[in-house]
Amino acid sequence: MKKTAGLICLIFAFGLITPISANAGGGKFEGVISYSITFPNSTLPAEQLAMFPKAMTLTVKGTNTRNESVSAMGNMVEITNFDKKFTVSLLNMMGKKLAIRKTLDEINQDISKEPKPSVQITNETKDISGYKCKKAVVTIEKNGKKNSFEIWYTNELGGREVNFGNPVYQDIDGMLMEFTFQERTLSMKYTVTKVEKKAVLDSSFEIPSDYTLTTEAELKNMFGGGM
Repeated sequence: MKKTAGLICLIFAFGLITPISANAGGGKFEGVISYSITFPNSTLPAEQLAMFPKAMTLTVKGTNTRNESVSAMGNMVEITNFDKKFTVSLLNMMGKKLAIRKTLDEINQDISKEPKPSVQITNETKDISGYKCKKAVVTIEKNGKKNSFEIWYTNELGGREVNFGNPVYQDIDGMLMEFTFQERTLSMKYTVTKVEKKAVLDSSFEIPSDYTLTTEAELKNMFGGGM
């Protein structure tokens, strides 16, 4: 039970405060971007990795995005509005449907707790799903240890605003097309597999009526306490 609670909290952490759920549209693109998720260099047991999502979709319309992934634990959605500066996390897990709404002040408070990354833009480019992408190397120093990883991004689908609220990639001037996030023994790599331009319903960015508003603190108490 303790191991399960800890894993749940780790999944929640990725769903609520990491780059995979912090994007926002900038008006250049309307449609759906699909990502594959792999776990290179992760040291978690295979049975735990099997519980994490293997794919993610990012739905974009104007200044709204809907970031959605499905795992063995349930469904996780992050809705972001760059213009109005707020995010909403929707969690459908273990028989509970919960929503956590964050204001700009709360988002900035989360960012202030994270170390400021350094970004090196390179001259390297490559094609990902038909878009010319630039390479950047992001370095983060945490607890006296430096961790560097490369990302690929394009400004054909948006600019700096697409990474609103993102503590790691907020200085990247474009849509993330391939990137890695490292947390302890878990490494998650996201790669765009498809970009589909199409009309998106406004209702995609609303909180469903059957979800209950809560807070991160209440969520942690609900699933594993302070773990």
